Amino acid sequence: MAERYTSFEPGGRRWLWQRLTAAFLVVVLAFHFFLLHFLNHADEVTFALSQARMEQLTYFSLMILFLVTATFHGVNGVYNALVNQGLSGTRKTAVKAILGLASVLLIVQGVRTALAWAGGVPI
Repeated sequence: MAERYTSFEPGGRRWLWQRLTAAFLVVVLAFHFFLLHFLNHADEVTFALSQARMEQLTYFSLMILFLVTATFHGVNGVYNALVNQGLSGTRKTAVKAILGLASVLLIVQGVRTALAWAGGVPI
């Protein structure tokens, strides 16, 4: 029988980080949707203001933090699900490597996109 990865159980290796990243993502997305739907945040003037905020270091840093948090949360969840379904041995190692590489690529592309929005570099 395949090993049971205990990350989703209390006391698991990444249990606390999985919960913290989920809470962070929910709070940030709730705030975003509040601004979008209740404060009429979707017009051209607001987009220009958002682009101006992107140039600020704090706003840019929060966007990168959100990107890294979402990537960790998603990749850790996929890995846990696969391992708990019976993935083990060399396949487990291969999946871990693929997910690690995908994480790096997602973060690099996300940073490039954020820089492009801030007027730093082209995509």
